[in-house]
Amino acid sequence: MTFEFAIRATEVMLALAFLQSSSEHLIGGRRDFILFLPRVLLSGSLLFGLFSPWVLLALFTHSLILLHRFQGPYNGGSDRMGLLILSCLCLAHWCPTQVLREAAFGYLAVQVALSYFVSGQVKIMNPEWRSGRALQDVFLFSAYPVSEALRSVADHRRPMLAASWSVMLFEVMFPLAFVSYAVLIIALSVAAVFHLANACLFGLNRFAWIWPASYPSILWLQERLL
Repeated sequence: MTFEFAIRATEVMLALAFLQSSSEHLIGGRRDFILFLPRVLLSGSLLFGLFSPWVLLALFTHSLILLHRFQGPYNGGSDRMGLLILSCLCLAHWCPTQVLREAAFGYLAVQVALSYFVSGQVKIMNPEWRSGRALQDVFLFSAYPVSEALRSVADHRRPMLAASWSVMLFEVMFPLAFVSYAVLIIALSVAAVFHLANACLFGLNRFAWIWPASYPSILWLQERLL
């Protein structure tokens, strides 16, 4: 995967993620409509590759406005990841040398890999995750739109324990996927299915869009290093 192709793929996927997360605000109140309409228009421009360097700068500026408006990333981790991808893309376009541009894009890949590893490390140090209780609580008490039928899954302790350890081991071992391109493809596919499952089960639909938007950087870095 070439640097230029990886950048463009990331732009397209980020634009789709921003369009998905912003569109819901267009049917809200007038204030939200005015606030998010520029993001929708800019994301559309980015999707079609129109003046990408300038559009990315405009999106970054708009993201800072949103941070001020909501006193931080209003949607938590997905907004943080979106801002990270956006920042690295801006640097990948505007840094004065190719070395710095590649370093900025590589930084994105490293941060995404660490996001999985650190998440798994935190979970595996938590006795409630090791016992499966934390995942049971997610099904029982999640405020997200999980169906009542799905809440009964929490009653099955052994599947919850197996699922907890599967998630933890996958996350902490994710950096090992860099050993080969084929293994990395499999790992990213599993990660994408994981985010999709969270979207279907718990309504975390924004994670299913924004994390895969960073995957081209990981694939590019693996080829670049090995």
